[in-house]
Amino acid sequence: MTVASAPNLLSEDETLSLIETVIQQSQAEEVFVSLSNSEESLTRYSENQITQNISSTKFSLSITSYFGKRSATASTTELNPDAINAAIKRSEELATIAPEDPEWVPLLEPQTYENRTPAFDHATACFSPLQRGERVQRICQMSTEAKVEGSGTLSSEAEIFAIGNSRGLRACNRLTSADFGFTAKIDNGSAWSRRSAISIEDLPLTSLTETIINRAYSARHPREVQPGVYPVIFDGAAFADLLMWVMFNLDARAADEGRSFLSRMDEQGKSAGNRLGEVLFSPMVNVQRNPDHPLIGGSTFFADGLKKDDLEIIKDGVLQTLSYSRYWAAQKGVQPTGAMYPVVMAGDNQSLADLIAQTERGILVSRAWYVRYVNPRTLEVTGMTRDGTFWIEDGKIAYPIKNLRFNQRLPEMLAEVDGLSQVHRYGSIVVPGVRVKAFNFSSITDSI
Repeated sequence: MTVASAPNLLSEDETLSLIETVIQQSQAEEVFVSLSNSEESLTRYSENQITQNISSTKFSLSITSYFGKRSATASTTELNPDAINAAIKRSEELATIAPEDPEWVPLLEPQTYENRTPAFDHATACFSPLQRGERVQRICQMSTEAKVEGSGTLSSEAEIFAIGNSRGLRACNRLTSADFGFTAKIDNGSAWSRRSAISIEDLPLTSLTETIINRAYSARHPREVQPGVYPVIFDGAAFADLLMWVMFNLDARAADEGRSFLSRMDEQGKSAGNRLGEVLFSPMVNVQRNPDHPLIGGSTFFADGLKKDDLEIIKDGVLQTLSYSRYWAAQKGVQPTGAMYPVVMAGDNQSLADLIAQTERGILVSRAWYVRYVNPRTLEVTGMTRDGTFWIEDGKIAYPIKNLRFNQRLPEMLAEVDGLSQVHRYGSIVVPGVRVKAFNFSSITDSI
């Protein structure tokens, strides 16, 4: 049986050489090329046994041809000259008949990116199905011994991504990531969490499994708590899913046009700019775009070629910047920022248990489930708690409670933050566990 394997990815030289070839063959006035080559592997387990083991190698070459303000994109997933030539011609043919883009911006000139190497862990890129299966087998064994039903996934990915254009822009990065998710169920109790890392060896498989098994036992036989406004402690995994809704809504154009919670309105209800520089959140809220964070080790550029560097987003509760696309930045006479990820929120040295010990009464939320908009303009969302919701009293977890539906304006949630724990990585976001003074629950739900 294969114990280890080598990643079947293009090298950096091969990737850039292929992009150069496409640019040279293009007959368009200008051309932009992006290439992605990745290997993804995942083991899924349910009822304490492996149910699925998959690995896939993906290749995508995307070509955008420009004739004046007309453009079109064609892609291919085949790495052979005929398929690539066909994609080039297809993008050119479509571009000649495409309508002019009213928000056209010129292609980027060569950029100066940060002098750092994104995180690529060779052991993760070479992690074999046998190695992954052994890890999952141990998780299933722990679940069986604890008499819980364990399910979840263990996955890893290695990727090389590159871009280039006819103005001389070139960039290439290699990255690895790994992710572990685990759900434990026993009787009518359940618990869940996840963790992500650059290296699969950095995932806390054993300790997280033990924590979730114990939490599932504690979640049995929940009691009812009446809906209302309560102090809440969010496990980091739950808070990550809520914070990203705020980050996705930091678009400068939406704010300037009156379509965002960051819009300022005049007495007639018309847009009067944005709320940049205002104190909107708790002074404990500090958020950055930080691709160089040691838990992230992210890429140095965005898909359009803009540099992906550190950026202060919220400092001491004050909004420092908004997300400006290249088009909207040109309209406003400012520099484009690119998107607001990867997100890193500063935490504290405390544990989640420390936050609980400091709380007289409140609710512990382990998971925010099925979050959806109620009102995009105010950033009010609805969702449900799931997989371990507990009543806190006198600094201790008193008993499990039935799951609750929430209706909450997320900016107001961030204004109520009064406690932080240490940070962990969940997906591509690094956040702490968080305590808020007031969070609105609208009803009891039968979700489990």
